[in-house]
Amino acid sequence: KMANFDSVESAREFFYKDLFAVNTGVTLDELTEDEAVCSLELNDTHKNAYGGVMGGVIFTLADFAFAVLSNQIHQLTVAQQVSINYLSAPKGDKLIARATCRKSGRTSSIVIVNVEDDLGRDVAQFVGTGFKL
Repeated sequence: KMANFDSVESAREFFYKDLFAVNTGVTLDELTEDEAVCSLELNDTHKNAYGGVMGGVIFTLADFAFAVLSNQIHQLTVAQQVSINYLSAPKGDKLIARATCRKSGRTSSIVIVNVEDDLGRDVAQFVGTGFKL
């Protein structure tokens, strides 16, 4: 198995063109052949009308981590089907998404993204099926 990006810096250079995620505040912190770790410092722009973190913010972070790892495994991979389970409201100041590959097949991959806050609370689990182009 071969990684597509030779460093986390080259992956950042590529994925930081994803302006929606970047403008939301998402960063790529770590990248190996087997794992991508992304994070987001929370602020008031991430809150919904009730004062909680908007689901779309959590989804965007998880989706970005999925995209990074999927395309580390095989370029070009696009999302074919994804789902997210929101587990609990974040209480901390930061979200961390850890993407790992569950299966990498000939034409598709399954990536699990676990999202937690900086207090260790499980916030969400995202499962993505990537289609390898």
